[in-house]
Amino acid sequence: MELAWYALLGAFFAAYLVLGGYDYGTGLLLARTGDPAARRGLLNAVGPFFLGNEVWLIAAVGILFGAFPILEGELLAGLYPAFAGALTGVILVTAAVQLRSRPASAWARTAWDRVIVVGSALAALGWGAVLAGMLQGVPLNADGRVIGIGHLFTPFAAAAALTMVALVAVHGATFLALRLPADTAGPVAALGRRLVPVALAAVLVTTVVGLLSDRVREATQQPLAALAMPVLLVVALGVALVASARRRPGPAFAATSLALALPVFLVGATLWPNALYSTIDPAASLTVADAAASGPTLRLLSWLTVPLLPALLGFQVMLWWIFRGRIGGRAPVYW
Repeated sequence: MELAWYALLGAFFAAYLVLGGYDYGTGLLLARTGDPAARRGLLNAVGPFFLGNEVWLIAAVGILFGAFPILEGELLAGLYPAFAGALTGVILVTAAVQLRSRPASAWARTAWDRVIVVGSALAALGWGAVLAGMLQGVPLNADGRVIGIGHLFTPFAAAAALTMVALVAVHGATFLALRLPADTAGPVAALGRRLVPVALAAVLVTTVVGLLSDRVREATQQPLAALAMPVLLVVALGVALVASARRRPGPAFAATSLALALPVFLVGATLWPNALYSTIDPAASLTVADAAASGPTLRLLSWLTVPLLPALLGFQVMLWWIFRGRIGGRAPVYW
């Protein structure tokens, strides 16, 4: 049962990165234009999905707190700066998107748009650092406590954080190519194609830095999964590039979605059976079984989750069905 809940936790967080990823990618792309109407158009494209996408983060946090209370404590303690940066970015984006249209002055709206850009960058950097921090391990002692926070600041964590920014930017561009009116989607799709080589270079650099990192090599329990990570990412980005070049935004978006989901599953698979590796005492590493709640608690959570999961999936499918296609001149948002 622990494995099922661990997989469900990964699935929910991966879904959040995919769905929230195009929110943050769109936010980053606001910086490329000074035209208020163009920025408004980008936000209109993401508007119907914006708040619904964050539900997946709330659900993932709920699973972490309920099903893995021990992991929750040590994960937050060991990766506190990364989580703080990511959540600060999420809050900034959420607030700025909903407040930007309230003032009448163009200056104030531009200022809020800059907050969206900064928040989007912080969220992407933070979540990339969280995944990297898990993959390189934390100084977890025999008493089950993480010592310090300086261990997070490594070249590998920095490279992984920047790679997440690149992946999010590509994902946002492919989403906008799918959603914007045909006459404005072309330039955004072309931008996405130019960003793919940047993302590929970032993946390559992060892979090399990871291979050179003693901490990453020691934390790796499943080498095949570790080797599969960069290979599958390169394949997904290559498919996105080819699909975009052939003017097929749907498959391109599916490929970039896969590129954002892959790191979550591959980090979990690489660390298995550990959930958190100890860099000072491998015997003190926190396994998935040790991190999980008791059997009765997991069974109770299962009964609570059975009716909620189909409802959440159904809501997401309904949302995409209702607002499918290009936005045209519509603005189905309240802000």
